[in-house]
Amino acid sequence: MDGEKNVNYIIEMTDICKSFPGVKALDHVSFKLRDGEVHALVGENGAGKSTLMKILSGVYVLDEGEIKFRGESVRFNSTWDAQQKGITLVYQEPQIIPNMTIMDNICLGAMPTKNAFVDRRTMYLKSASIAKKVGLRKNVMEMAGVLSMGERQMVQIAKALYRASSVIIMDEPTSSLTERETDHLFEVIRQLKSEGMGIVYISHRMDEIFKICDRVTVLKDGQYVDSLSIDQLDKRKLVNMMVGRELGMHFPPKRTNPGKEIIRVENLCQTGVFENISFSVHAGEVVGIGGLIGAGRTEVMDAIFGMSQPTSGKVFIHGKEVQIRHPMDAINNHIAYATEDRHTGLILHMSILENISLASLTQLLSGPFIDDIKRKQETFKYMNRLQVKAPSMLTRVNDLSGGNQQKVVFAKWLMRSADVYILDEPTRGIDVGAKEEIYKLIDDLARAGKAVIVISSELPELIGVSDRILVMYNGRIQGELQGAKATEKNIIEYATGVRGA
Repeated sequence: MDGEKNVNYIIEMTDICKSFPGVKALDHVSFKLRDGEVHALVGENGAGKSTLMKILSGVYVLDEGEIKFRGESVRFNSTWDAQQKGITLVYQEPQIIPNMTIMDNICLGAMPTKNAFVDRRTMYLKSASIAKKVGLRKNVMEMAGVLSMGERQMVQIAKALYRASSVIIMDEPTSSLTERETDHLFEVIRQLKSEGMGIVYISHRMDEIFKICDRVTVLKDGQYVDSLSIDQLDKRKLVNMMVGRELGMHFPPKRTNPGKEIIRVENLCQTGVFENISFSVHAGEVVGIGGLIGAGRTEVMDAIFGMSQPTSGKVFIHGKEVQIRHPMDAINNHIAYATEDRHTGLILHMSILENISLASLTQLLSGPFIDDIKRKQETFKYMNRLQVKAPSMLTRVNDLSGGNQQKVVFAKWLMRSADVYILDEPTRGIDVGAKEEIYKLIDDLARAGKAVIVISSELPELIGVSDRILVMYNGRIQGELQGAKATEKNIIEYATGVRGA
């Protein structure tokens, strides 16, 4: 490791080993964190990043190795043990209780008391102050269930700050945030760093790592590769350390001749959420949906797929109006939907085999029974195609890394024979080496004559995969961009309401 001499570390993890049934997740991995530094932990999905940090935060107990906290050997048998040392893990998937207030979520587990009673005034003042610090504009007395994905992430960060943590582990903290929210988060991180806090930053986003981090530790296949200061690296070198190869093409070439209209939406409205949404997507076309969090992008797709009900409007498939009151209606009309929240599309306690084949069971029938051989063959094909890292297809989805869970969601809908594919943040939590494969899969769907709708908050990605881009603002389609006009500047101007429809 760089700079070993005369350095005081807040965290020292040495020769950490951890095994799960059928797989060694960590094989003698080391990691060190200094006071007042932002230390990136990177690697492909399944490299062991989250497992290592779950050991540090007490979620998992190590099998072998040693953890030192400020020079003292410690062993964390629970998250409570780690929290007592001031170590907090901010999960990639927001861990909130929707039927409790924002205030209660922030203070949960550490509520202040006065005369043996919960001091709700202190709770309110402190949680409101921290919420403001992280840029959460909602009243903390509102129910957490109303929050967007990005706002829920901010509640997690606020919760860590409320606990006065000395170490915060951030696992893909910007995966659900807008560019504006990300910039504000970085301001908060810089402030915490100046106050001496140690921050572990897990991310696949190269730009963020070079913008906010001081050092980088790379893991690959459960093993330690190297730790270097950020000024010893560039993006190409870091990616090569992660994936062990040069990356070639990033985005496939654009398609130019879309076919017949497959899906058309006319004047779709949902009171107080979105209004007068009209668009169409043709065979062989990828239409991107841009906009800030809260613009209504996901809500429109939820309504099209039957996860919520619009108050008015029509949906047409192949020119015929369809009634979609439930997701099964959408599936029967050959619509597939990979949601932003991967847990919505997964049954975590079930196996990869069961999850990937779940939406395709009727296609796997042989008489009245499921053809188990065909089911396994198809599952294996899509696991291999998406490079899902797991001991076997019988592994529980709950035991997979976040990125591999995302791949399982994607694989489930690829197996399903659909005409319309709605992909909400399809590369969220996907490592840099696998993103190209996802882009190629999107291109393959389009070239197979499918209609593809992609929601993405990463503007280069949105521009790179889309033939046309619809930009939403405040529940409306504010603009449509194509070709040379599809620039980050134009998207941002429509997304922020600077330019009108």
